[in-house]
Amino acid sequence: MSPVWLKVQVSLIFAVILFISSVNSQLQVGFYKSSCSFAEFIVKDEVRKAVSRDKGVAAGLVRMHFHDCFVRGCDASVLLDSTPSNVAEKDSVVNNPSLRGFDVIDNAKARLEAQCKGVVSCADIVAFAARDSVEMAGGFSYDVPAGRRDGRVSLASETLTNLPSPSFNVNQLTQNFAKKGFTQEEMVTLSGAHTIGRSHCSSFSNRLYNFNGTNSEDPSLNSMYAAQLKRQCPQGSTDPNLVVPMNPSSPNDMDSGYYVDILNNRGLFTSDQALLTNPATAQQVNQNAMSPFLWKKKLAAAMVKMGKVDVLTGNAGEIRANCRVVN
Repeated sequence: MSPVWLKVQVSLIFAVILFISSVNSQLQVGFYKSSCSFAEFIVKDEVRKAVSRDKGVAAGLVRMHFHDCFVRGCDASVLLDSTPSNVAEKDSVVNNPSLRGFDVIDNAKARLEAQCKGVVSCADIVAFAARDSVEMAGGFSYDVPAGRRDGRVSLASETLTNLPSPSFNVNQLTQNFAKKGFTQEEMVTLSGAHTIGRSHCSSFSNRLYNFNGTNSEDPSLNSMYAAQLKRQCPQGSTDPNLVVPMNPSSPNDMDSGYYVDILNNRGLFTSDQALLTNPATAQQVNQNAMSPFLWKKKLAAAMVKMGKVDVLTGNAGEIRANCRVVN
């Protein structure tokens, strides 16, 4: 091998190492230790106050993080308000009126701007708030690597092509999560976040009244559960305030009840119950149902990974002064 070729190979190896190193060091635990030392405390305080008033806010903030990261990456694009010339993500049918917790982010941002002006990104606030919500709902806390920057673009149309539908089957769910870098097991793990929160009737009413165009209910749905849901969601109702808990037995607790419900054919969405139709995902459902400690551990790891999806760092994007508008 010639000395020139050897030097080229060594240079390429170092380039790859530097690239990998830069990717891994984009986000750092304790990112605001010097620049805004109370940043995470302030966010946690706002989340705690909101959850004390309404436990359901925890589920809203976890969902907000997910809906942010799966569209344009974790760049707080979900927080931007619509303008006369653009319909933003938050006003997509996927997010409006179901997505909530915006006021918690606004309150945290206002306090942070007063203490550390122009330092803490809205994207990091969303990530911190999701972590704190998981912990306050009974899940495991975890360190959040920070240093995200805020994006300047938010398009409602992109929610429909990036977020999984409640009517997805296992293959569709697996493909959707794979596009964001997740394994099938991580998809099943993150789906378990449905153990907290609530849903509008429109997201599952097809399973009650017109499954696959048959004018009957989904045969995979527990009949007693279906009857209960029909009482809560009358056919043809358009009431936007009508919601039901996704895990009726413990709607505010980050436990393994979601998986137990699926095993009893009480998964609320088609996408939930579909996890039993595939041998690998069915095995994971069983494992998570029997080992809540293990699931909480896997959830924490998956949440950290989700928070790294297509992030903006360094000089990319901006640090918004107001999370609802670009600077």
